[in-house]
Amino acid sequence: MSESKYPNSYTLAYLSGEEQIPVPKRRRKWNNYIEIKGARENNLKSIDVRFPLNVMTVVTGVSGSGKSSLVSEVLYQAVKRHCENLKDGTVQATSVGGDLNLIKLVEFVDQNPIGKSSRSNPVTYIKAYDEIRKLFADQPLAKQFHFSPAYFSFNVEGGRCEECKGDGFIRVEMQFMADVVLECDSCHGKRFRQDILDVEYRGKSISDVLDMTVEEAVEFFSQGKGSQEKKIAEKLRPLQETGLGYIKLGQSSSALSGGESQRVKLAYHLGEEKAQPTLFIFDEPTTGLHFHDIKTLLKAFDALIERGHTIVIIEHNLDVIKCADHVIDLGPESGDEGGRIVCAGTPEQIADCKESYTGQWLRKMGKTAR
Repeated sequence: MSESKYPNSYTLAYLSGEEQIPVPKRRRKWNNYIEIKGARENNLKSIDVRFPLNVMTVVTGVSGSGKSSLVSEVLYQAVKRHCENLKDGTVQATSVGGDLNLIKLVEFVDQNPIGKSSRSNPVTYIKAYDEIRKLFADQPLAKQFHFSPAYFSFNVEGGRCEECKGDGFIRVEMQFMADVVLECDSCHGKRFRQDILDVEYRGKSISDVLDMTVEEAVEFFSQGKGSQEKKIAEKLRPLQETGLGYIKLGQSSSALSGGESQRVKLAYHLGEEKAQPTLFIFDEPTTGLHFHDIKTLLKAFDALIERGHTIVIIEHNLDVIKCADHVIDLGPESGDEGGRIVCAGTPEQIADCKESYTGQWLRKMGKTAR
């Protein structure tokens, strides 16, 4: 297929090798670590393992080799009990130690929806909507009618459309068929009362802003003259940095894929800039992602590590594995034939391990620094 015929295709660019996810020029060095001894959850064979701090560790192995048992059931639970000073419950390991005291928080970033309500969306999750509501409440018309920031919320009574309770649609329950979703006749999908919609900032109503994509909103608020607008743009920028520039600010959480929900959560943590060292755990974050999305995601991981955090990822994707600072390969097979550490080290060291299926594929695909 000719590249000149489809010059804007990222897929073709990556397949042809014109674009690629490069192997890092160097692996981050580490001295501190969390050490787990005698991990025996599910099929784990009482293994001893070290998870380095302030780097990116990828846990690999065939399906059923014990990755989730080690990371989700042992590492996460152990660190959570330590950080939250929990006394109840047990962890299936002989001991958990090392430099555990250097970790103050632990976050398991999964692909579950970002909110339980149909009104939850990206802009509320990352805490940017509070600033947007304040901005609209500061407009002359809002001050004239004494509209506080609460009037620009679709979650509480005040300025929202009460016909649809701020959803923008009405759900009609059908007894023997799937429910029917209809646009609200009162607000026509705009979620707010008309007098609230009459309040505008630079020609845009609150509904118009919620209908913007992240890319559009970052550009729109960056052009504002005040510090408040700049603050909103900075709050939204992590969504852009995690490759979510195309989603709308007010997009319902139920309309986001699992991978998108996971990246919204990542954007929230990037925006928080927590001073306390945090262990971030990701479970196959590349599911459903394009090559270009993975490249963007890896940059976001680097940003977290640069801020003093630690990342542990359960992953099969070779482009992520080759970018790791440390790899823990479990197996060699699944079930009873798994639950052991086949090898651990840099991707180059994994590639040298003849017993590792991961290493075999790293060598075959040329996914190392060699």
